[in-house]
Amino acid sequence: MWRGLWTLAAQAARGPRRLCTRRNSGAPVPGSGATIFALSSGQGRCGVAVIRTSGPASGHALRILTAPRDLPPARHASLRLLSDPRSGEPLDRALVLWFPGPKSFTGEDCVEFHVHGGPAVVSGVLRALGSVPGLRPAEAGEFTRRAFAHGKLNLTEVEGLADLIHAETEAQRRQALRQLDGELGHLCRGWAETLTKALAHVEAYIDFGEDDNLEEGVLEQGGTWGWGRKMPRVHTQMLPSLSSSACLPSPTANIEVRALEVALGAHLRDARRGQRLRSGAHVVVTGPPNAGKSSLVNLLSRKPVSIVSPEPGTTRDVLETPVDLAGFPVLLSDTAGLREGVGPVEQEGVRRARERLEQADLILAMLDASDLASPSSCNFLATVVASAGAQSRSSSSQRLLLVLNKSDLLSTEGPGPGPDMPPHLLLSCVTGEGLDGLLEALKMELAAVCGDPSTGPPLLTRARHQHHLQGCLDALGHYKQSKDLALAAEALRVARGHLTRLTGGGGTEEILDIIFRDFCVGK
Repeated sequence: MWRGLWTLAAQAARGPRRLCTRRNSGAPVPGSGATIFALSSGQGRCGVAVIRTSGPASGHALRILTAPRDLPPARHASLRLLSDPRSGEPLDRALVLWFPGPKSFTGEDCVEFHVHGGPAVVSGVLRALGSVPGLRPAEAGEFTRRAFAHGKLNLTEVEGLADLIHAETEAQRRQALRQLDGELGHLCRGWAETLTKALAHVEAYIDFGEDDNLEEGVLEQGGTWGWGRKMPRVHTQMLPSLSSSACLPSPTANIEVRALEVALGAHLRDARRGQRLRSGAHVVVTGPPNAGKSSLVNLLSRKPVSIVSPEPGTTRDVLETPVDLAGFPVLLSDTAGLREGVGPVEQEGVRRARERLEQADLILAMLDASDLASPSSCNFLATVVASAGAQSRSSSSQRLLLVLNKSDLLSTEGPGPGPDMPPHLLLSCVTGEGLDGLLEALKMELAAVCGDPSTGPPLLTRARHQHHLQGCLDALGHYKQSKDLALAAEALRVARGHLTRLTGGGGTEEILDIIFRDFCVGK
């Protein structure tokens, strides 16, 4: 009896373990059997260029291109003369490394040629490799796709690698490196193990609940069922409501499933932060005309993005520029000054500015510190600042920073801000005074908007992650409401299947194609 119970548990457990161990992912290898080669370093003149191969003919290619026909020691750099296999003409003196599979990046036999980075050298070596039978040029992302297919990387780690290659800011690099290190995959493995245990217990009741030879103590494992009742010996296929009772033989397992629901909900509520970190937070600079919005955009972007003029209404459209602000990726938008009673062109600019405000993750509200009593400033404070600032302390809502520009004029042209002024920062775009304080405040606000990639649980950086976690959570909701053990078990299998697909198991070719096409050739 015990052997049968543990066999069932083992069978239920085998599914997600295939997900999270470094085994073959089950995904087809494009061009399986062919040996691929490509330049893996950047294009153009450089000191050293790296050309690599992957596939069964890698060792053969190395022997043909090097004068000594023997392979060098595995994973040791060796200096070799490379020659054209057709003419015997020397091509370069290079370092070569031999990585026999499966201990390589792709899991296949691999070779790296570290050659001098001149275009003639690189093209000569590539032509020589192309003349070797069984070798062909690699497609975009094919090396990484082979690593995924051979279980060297799961799909979340592949996405982390792609994000690392495209990272432009410090925060993006940290987040991508955490995902490449497998933190999201490890988290999914823990969740999958929780569902595996729950599924094993539910299927044990389905298979053994009516067995006359099953010991009473097994059915009563964990003590009580539901509200303190012993698990009944009959009608084990039908239960009252799993949402109002401990539906598993072990109450601990049921508690873990409910804890998983809480964890999934927390990650889903936080999902937009990871996507902002990957693609960039939207920061909109807004305010009345002539407040210094364009000057601030130029100051933060370190280039003349916007025209600066003392004439009000110079900016009549939304001007956007990507910026690295305090290590965070930002799409910075300069907008038209908000005012009424203007011509049709500027009126359209104002309409677009208000539309962009609704889409902003962070609003930089600007006012002229020397003109706070003007009708335009008072109206801006009463509308934009009051409405957005009331919610800006919540990490999940749109946030706002109030900046009072032209502080250099305060000493000569009127009193400073009064005590009833909302929390603000003083700045002079002319002298740069107050810029360090503004950058520090921006760093704190962007950390709240995008999340801190150095601490906390791994962030969900793609809509695909959010989709599968939501599917898993929905399936757990069906599990809680199910009155039939067979339906409860199926709901757990569906929930576990979403975690499987999140890390790459059972992914369709269309999804894989979309992910791998973001890689360059040679990666």
